[in-house]
Amino acid sequence: MKKADKIKRDAEITMNKIRSITRHIRNVEDNCLLMGEKLIGMGEVDLGKQLIANGFVHDASKFTGIEFEYLSTGNPTEENYKLKLKLAIQHHQKTNLHHPEAWSGGIKDMPDVYLAEMACDLKARSEEFGTNFREWINDTATIKWNFNNEDKVYKDLMRYVDLLCQSPFEQIK
Repeated sequence: MKKADKIKRDAEITMNKIRSITRHIRNVEDNCLLMGEKLIGMGEVDLGKQLIANGFVHDASKFTGIEFEYLSTGNPTEENYKLKLKLAIQHHQKTNLHHPEAWSGGIKDMPDVYLAEMACDLKARSEEFGTNFREWINDTATIKWNFNNEDKVYKDLMRYVDLLCQSPFEQIK
């Protein structure tokens, strides 16, 4: 392969990763702004402001190191690819406070601002993957992070979900 062709291919791969990362970050940022405005309007000014600020730095770690190499795209044929992807995911979850894995007590130890940011992140992911946000929380998140609909954290999380999502249309009878 010619040097110019390799440079062009590497630039294309890099820009595809950057587009993928920034698309997700913009979605989360929009969600943080929407929820932050609602929280401020409800008198929760500090929480709303901090959430909006978090939206502007959400997932910044994805631009460097193992996260940049393996989270957005990677080479599935590369030796040890699955292990490297697993390590990249673990690094991301441990270094970004909107992930329950970053907290020694898991989701139940998360401060409100990070729980709210997590809701913004989960909503963005559900839109990106075409999945049902509320169903994923009830069917998967509760098992993954060991909480249930009677726990305070569930009620807090669903409050944030309700701030992000419009109520569905009622059935006309």
